[in-house]
Amino acid sequence: MLKLIRKLNLAVLIGAVSAPAFAADAPPSFKACTTCHKIEAGAKLMGPSLFAVYGRKAGSVADFAYSDALKNSGITWDDAHLAAFIADPKSNVPGTKMVFAGIKKQDEVAAIVDYLKTLK
Repeated sequence: MLKLIRKLNLAVLIGAVSAPAFAADAPPSFKACTTCHKIEAGAKLMGPSLFAVYGRKAGSVADFAYSDALKNSGITWDDAHLAAFIADPKSNVPGTKMVFAGIKKQDEVAAIVDYLKTLK
């Protein structure tokens, strides 16, 4: 557990130091995602790039170490799956490595999903 906390603290520190400028067209709630994810193709932090995530099979970026739960989920990231995962990752894919409590406000979730669709 301590190792996980240290990794999370390091990811937050790295994100705060090296994250790209927040995209002007991103919804304010997307800022929570940029701690662990980048939007540039092939770039990663603690999580994989979110570039072209919409329509992609979950756990399919070749150079990222996903949990077996996510790799074997059978999910393709569409509106419903993204919204459910963003709202509550651990309940929607039990065993995921994603350390994020989720975003509870449905309008914020919808805005993030709409934004992710533009990343292509």
